[in-house]
This record gives sequence, C-alpha cells and structure tokens, in this order.
Amino acid sequence: QVQLVESGGGLVQAGGSLRLSCAASGLPFMSYAMGWFRQAPGKGREFVAAISWSGGSTDYADSVKGRFTISRDNAKNTVYLQMISLKSEDTAVYYCAAGRDPSRNYAMYDFWGQGTQVTVSS
Repeated sequence: QVQLVESGGGLVQAGGSLRLSCAASGLPFMSYAMGWFRQAPGKGREFVAAISWSGGSTDYADSVKGRFTISRDNAKNTVYLQMISLKSEDTAVYYCAAGRDPSRNYAMYDFWGQGTQVTVSS
C-alpha cells in the first residue's frame, strides 16, 4: 500500500532552521507531484509548497516564500522541505501529500502522510 512517512520535525527557536523529509513507497513516485501542507491548532489545513514530478516547477504560499524550499530526489522517492528563519506562526503539524498536479488545493491530493510536528518557540 501507499505510504508517505514524514520526519524531521521538532522544537526550534525562532530564527532557526529545520529540514523535513517525506519518504514515499508503494506508488510510482515520479508520476506524482508532491505537496506540503500544515495545520495549526484550531485552524484548517493550509498549503505550504508544492513541486512537480520533475522538480522543475515549484509553488509556495506567500507566507513562506523566501524562507522555505521544496525539493525532491526521485532516486530516493523522497521530498524535502527546507525551512529557515522560522517564526512562531510556523508552528503546526506538517503533512506531505502526493497528487497528479502540484496544486494548492488539498482536495487534489490522493495520498497523505501522518504528519510531523514543528514547534517554533519565540
């Protein structure tokens, strides 16, 4: 079955950095665009970043543009989210997702990971 497993979350001070990873299995990874979403307590799921199957096209939410970088290694079936200059408002559970297109709409994704917690202390 399809599995997306996130890792790399944790507690970091404001201004710090983290790199999230999402390892995929059970699906033709190169056939899928990948996205990162996040959900803070009491809020809905929010688009963070997306990347096309080739890595040639990326998209970012305005709130993270210039601070977060999405990338993928198709040889390792893994997508990454490099986060720098973290802010307290970045605190959330971060989810990776696989879909046919790099959409900002979470409903367009077919498969989801279980999430990894990122907590930024101010």
